Amino acid sequence: MISPDLDQELPDDLGSVHFVGIGGSGMSGIARLLLEAGHRVTGSDVRESDAVARLREAGATIAIGHDAANVGDADTVVVTGALWQDNPEYQRALESGIPVLHRSLALNWLIRGHRVVSVAGAHGKTTSTGLIVTALRELGADPGFVNGGVIAGIGRSSGYGSDDLFVVEADESDGSFLLYDTAVALITNVDADHLDHYGTQEAFEDAFVRFAQQAREFVVASSDDPGTLAVTRRLVDTRVVTFGFAEDAEVRVRDVVAEGPVSFTIVYGGREVSVRLAIPGAHNAVNAAGAFAVLASLGHDPEAIVRGLEAFGGTGRRFELHGEVRGVRVFDDYAHHPTEVAAALATARSVVGSGRVIAIHQPHLYSRTRMMAGDFAEVYERLADHTVVLDVFGAREDPEPGVTGALVAERFADPAHVDFVPDWQQAAERVAEIAREGDLVMTLSCGDVYRIIPQVLAALEAETT
Repeated sequence: MISPDLDQELPDDLGSVHFVGIGGSGMSGIARLLLEAGHRVTGSDVRESDAVARLREAGATIAIGHDAANVGDADTVVVTGALWQDNPEYQRALESGIPVLHRSLALNWLIRGHRVVSVAGAHGKTTSTGLIVTALRELGADPGFVNGGVIAGIGRSSGYGSDDLFVVEADESDGSFLLYDTAVALITNVDADHLDHYGTQEAFEDAFVRFAQQAREFVVASSDDPGTLAVTRRLVDTRVVTFGFAEDAEVRVRDVVAEGPVSFTIVYGGREVSVRLAIPGAHNAVNAAGAFAVLASLGHDPEAIVRGLEAFGGTGRRFELHGEVRGVRVFDDYAHHPTEVAAALATARSVVGSGRVIAIHQPHLYSRTRMMAGDFAEVYERLADHTVVLDVFGAREDPEPGVTGALVAERFADPAHVDFVPDWQQAAERVAEIAREGDLVMTLSCGDVYRIIPQVLAALEAETT
């Protein structure tokens, strides 16, 4: 893993930029902004993807596979934190004296001089960022933005705007959210995560305190999340706007109806406004309230804000429908923490009707699997009708002896509700064997589990023959 150096000086000009791991959700958005700014952009990734294809169409030169020669005559190399230290392109840059920037530093270079709205939190960042950007555009603004997923209705995850506002999904996983000159901070929640980096919940909360204290204008924070409350109680001389279900929240959510597209009421400034989003999930009522709080505090009219929020159609890899075969719908979701999994499965429950929910869980990170196997098992057993567990997607971590997907499956109280199937083809066939008309299948992980979906759809087709 390559961590950002928060004290690293940024060059005046990045020149020609090479991205190692250019297809990643954060990397691809930054690469697109540099292309729009007129930089020559090259890159590499381990496989072809939609993000790689879109960047090629925009003018980037991208190689598949990592090789030192890919660096070419780049003036700057940008890397992702998930990169291994022995990556040949990273090593070539170091040997050649080419400046190497963690992707968060490249983003910081791009947003310098802007009025930055930073969206942070263990869960809900991508959706909240998408809601804010979509609503601002509906309100007639033209913000710059970098998001962790493609925003429906815009068709991309990043873009320059003509306004001074720049909305960014700020990554707390490695502390890089502390880099940005944040004017407005939105904290969706401070649920324990990324303890492989922080070590303790206390250190995780300390980082959010620093993040909030750095906000020059105001902080928008959950009124309901215990971790966020612990953070806001420690803030001094900071304007905090709260949102959530709590009676004393400045933007209060009530009357949530979560069957199908979620509807609810927002109470703000003595007024009540009805909202019906285009996306499902009770948790998205809360995400929308956080976005509302940001926009209202920036001075926009409540009714106009709601119309903007209602125009939001979701983001890539957040409860995203990929296909339907013999009446079985197959979705993908980025959920990779027990709290996120619970929200995703609750959303599935709200739309499945009388059908069943079949989950495909790909554990993400060995450390998270080791620490949270029981929490994952409890959530899946409670909210899914059946779960197929794959093996661990290690990402930036080395394998740990004895840590496999079996750890999650073994923690189910009733083993009849779970299968540990590390072979993907066998897993797809097992799902097709279980599924029947009206059921909903969903892959869950921030790893590469979405790549199993074609196999699942093919296996569902084969079951009809």
